[in-house]
Amino acid sequence: MRLYINRKPLNINSPFFILLIYSLTFLSVNAQSKPETDSLQAYLSKSQNKDKYSNDDRLTYALKAKQIVLTEGIDSLIINVNLNLSSIYKEKKQYILFKKVNEEALKIASKTKDSSTIAFINYNIGDYYNFYRQTDSAYYYYHKVEKLYSALKDYYNTADILFNIAVLQKNEKDFIGSEVTSVEAMSLLNQIEETNSVVKLKSYIYNNLGLVFDQLEQYDESIKYHKKAIELKKKLEGNNLATIDNSKNNLALTYKNSRQYDLAIFYYKEILENKNLINERPDFYALVLDNYANTLYLTKDYRQLPKLYLKALKICDSIGASYNSIIINQHLAQYYNDNNKKDSAKYYAYRAKDISKKYHNDDLLKSLLLLSKIEEDSLAVKHYNAYIKLNDSLVKNERTIRNKFARIRFETKEIEQRNIQIAREKLWLTIISIILLISALLIYIIITQRSKNNELRFVQKQQEANEEIYNLMLTQQEKIEEARVLEKKNISQELHDGVLGRLFGTRLSLDSLNMAVSEEAVKTRSRYIQDLKNIEDDIRKVSHELNTDFISGSGFLDIIKTLLEDQTKAYKLEYKFECKDSINWEDVSNKNKIHIYRILQEAIHNIYKHANASLIKIVLELKNNVILLTINDNGSGFDVNKAKAGIGLKNMNSRINEINGELNIVSKINEGTTVKIKIPT
Repeated sequence: MRLYINRKPLNINSPFFILLIYSLTFLSVNAQSKPETDSLQAYLSKSQNKDKYSNDDRLTYALKAKQIVLTEGIDSLIINVNLNLSSIYKEKKQYILFKKVNEEALKIASKTKDSSTIAFINYNIGDYYNFYRQTDSAYYYYHKVEKLYSALKDYYNTADILFNIAVLQKNEKDFIGSEVTSVEAMSLLNQIEETNSVVKLKSYIYNNLGLVFDQLEQYDESIKYHKKAIELKKKLEGNNLATIDNSKNNLALTYKNSRQYDLAIFYYKEILENKNLINERPDFYALVLDNYANTLYLTKDYRQLPKLYLKALKICDSIGASYNSIIINQHLAQYYNDNNKKDSAKYYAYRAKDISKKYHNDDLLKSLLLLSKIEEDSLAVKHYNAYIKLNDSLVKNERTIRNKFARIRFETKEIEQRNIQIAREKLWLTIISIILLISALLIYIIITQRSKNNELRFVQKQQEANEEIYNLMLTQQEKIEEARVLEKKNISQELHDGVLGRLFGTRLSLDSLNMAVSEEAVKTRSRYIQDLKNIEDDIRKVSHELNTDFISGSGFLDIIKTLLEDQTKAYKLEYKFECKDSINWEDVSNKNKIHIYRILQEAIHNIYKHANASLIKIVLELKNNVILLTINDNGSGFDVNKAKAGIGLKNMNSRINEINGELNIVSKINEGTTVKIKIPT
């Protein structure tokens, strides 16, 4: 599963887009006197140049662009910069930040009421939840997008989001719902011109229908739609071999499920004839190879077995494709069990089960059922009972998800009906209000005409009253000015007699102790220094809110923890993290925080790449107003004097030098490595 961000075009005729062009032009005219590197256009251009700049550099430029637009306060520009940032966060796989900037953009875009922009951002948020398999939340946002595009009569984007909803429904085994949604999407595409994008989307929808009918065991329908998908993909512009191979694999799978093994083998061989496939798409190559081997197994052609299975499994293990390896382990267990090699069968069956536990889905269900057939006596019963329990849980969960889908659709229709009723009520209220307003105006005119004569009689008295009011206002203004002068005087006295007096007294006391070196003098000097700090705290309170960092306090620690969790999980490492409470992150500059984050990220990557470690310990503490970052691993270690400085270590040194820090590395072979970094606050 992956996030799609840049494939939904904004409506160039929307008020949002027009305002964006105007704002950029306005800023361009006002920034002509600034250097190019300081201009918004320059930063945006660099942040979008993938060929010339790295993702980290592009992110830096995008953040600088955001700082500029935040000072300008133009909503349309802030939205545009946030969406630019979201695309970079997506490429860097920083999905939490991707979601955050899209939510910020959505909050601002809601004020503009530009439906196409709001739909675009909701689409991104839906993709985020889809990526993390939070299906009900993804469906909720996708459904909002579908309603927005439908209202705009944007048939292509409506069909596009319907396709995403259909895939969600298929994944949650709502096959009938997925079929209906796919057909609805296809009917919209049939009403518009057949561009390359339209043909591509149609091919994806046919592919989804093929998968749906395969699950429903309507194999003839499945084969028909898979062939339609392949036919359309062959018409697409550019190199589409990968997506054609995907459809061929799906078609072969349907042939295998319908026991048309010869046709399945034909398509699998056709895919595997591509000699570059193993290098270009090793995960897909392993998947096809396993499907081909399993088809041979079903035809009782064991000549190349288990060699093909083991080759596919080796590829998956080498690239870390653990999810794809589940079915291969199951096939191997099944093969060895049929050949009465119980130990091997159990090994691969338990391996499939252990990997499946991470996903807790149908693969785990199949693994439990397989173990119930391989094991004997009580163990077989144990696995079968676990199979039944999990099956009931999955069925219940699927039913719950489908009910949520239905409830979201129902609640949306209910809201639409309520909105129609509210619109009618508003119309009647407007009509009645206009009638009442006209009546009130007529009454006002009549009363005004009648009172005109009386008004003239009291003109003189009114002028006198106005003069009196004016005099009172002058008096009041004088009192206010006196109060201001008094307040300024009080503030001046407070600063002079309080803060400056304390500063002066402390300075004289320190002067008197300046040359003294006794223990009592040191203690006294320390006390006066503490007094200076207290005075500093008093002054800081005045400007406490003037320089608040965007990454502060627990927010920065949350980002560090997220980094550690994500990277150690990806690298299959254990970690321990400790941060002393003595560090006040609000006082640490944004620049230093960013460098701490990047140094830690680089260090973990180096440990994974070179150290062969299983545990990392990270400690952040404050000593003598210096932040001390300690990173320790239990890896193989190295000879510090003989080791060459690689790119990772050079990057760390560069960052540490930029913030005037210090780096110290202690390492012993087979005992691990400790990296200590000192960063001044």
